[in-house]
Amino acid sequence: MNRTSLLARLALSLAALAVCALPALGGAQTPAPAPVAPGTPPAKLAPEFVLKIASVAPDKTPWAELLKRYKKQVEARSNGRIGVKIYLGGQLGDENESLIKCKRGQIQGVGASTGAIASQVPEINVLEIAFLFRNAREADHVIDTVLSEPMSAIMKDYGFVLGFWSENGFRHFGTKDKFVKKPADLKGKKMRSQESLVHLEMWKALGASPVPVPTTEVLTAMQHGTVDGFDQALLYTIAANWSSSIKYYTLSGHIYQPAIILFNKAWFDKLPPDLQQMMLEEGRAMQDMGRKKVRKITPQLLELVKQQGVEVYELTPAEQSVFERATVGVRAAFRRSAGKRAAELLDKAEAALKAMR
Repeated sequence: MNRTSLLARLALSLAALAVCALPALGGAQTPAPAPVAPGTPPAKLAPEFVLKIASVAPDKTPWAELLKRYKKQVEARSNGRIGVKIYLGGQLGDENESLIKCKRGQIQGVGASTGAIASQVPEINVLEIAFLFRNAREADHVIDTVLSEPMSAIMKDYGFVLGFWSENGFRHFGTKDKFVKKPADLKGKKMRSQESLVHLEMWKALGASPVPVPTTEVLTAMQHGTVDGFDQALLYTIAANWSSSIKYYTLSGHIYQPAIILFNKAWFDKLPPDLQQMMLEEGRAMQDMGRKKVRKITPQLLELVKQQGVEVYELTPAEQSVFERATVGVRAAFRRSAGKRAAELLDKAEAALKAMR
């Protein structure tokens, strides 16, 4: 055998030994992968982006249904690039805690009432002013066509992106001892208040003693006598079982309260433009659906609260006017404390409402 052939055979032998030795370098030899059955779908890849959304909304409510539908649509339209995780019922804390976590980037999204959002974005208090809106039609028009765009810009200054609007509804009085037919019925009563300027000022104007209590602690506060009553929209009153702590529910409709799904701006800005656009499109396509679902079940909710032994009374227009006159000073307090931008928002809202009426 000539020298060239010998070298060739030696090279082939060394190469074979090297290949055989490779698994041994890491310890035990790795077994061959199991054969894949025909038609088996490919393994699901981990999402590029994770969106954790927190809400105090209980499960099996229209709000929970809305968020679950949003999750499904976002994951489908992003082809799995965004994975959505929903935390309901205050799993990650009350509304204010969840908002802080979202602002800090500990979670990427939050669904909260505008009353709670005002703790981080004081300008949003404009929507919480008592008797600003007389009905849902007025509220929808002003929010969608007058305030949504400037509020989106303001949210960014506080580290949020306004995803889409949702519905809490008109707030009413829930009490233990009697109906609230006139402001004097609230005099000296300890009433649970959202931790918001306009809510606190409203209670003071009506002669009550406001007691700020987080949403997740209201039922306990009612049961222990820390507060004598609250105001809340009908759906949440029932869904959170606050109705079990009262005997009287006065339909006053004094504040219309929407909710908003917000995103952490730093996280949102890192998304590719196509995913940003898709997330906003999907959310805003659901706004009308979310509102309609909550409003549609109002008659059933009224029957349900009555079946729980709660007496219900609706204020007459004349009675409502007395409350409206008593709280007119809240607007001035808002203008003084919330700043120029907030005052401009109120000017725009009032001008739009004047044109509608």
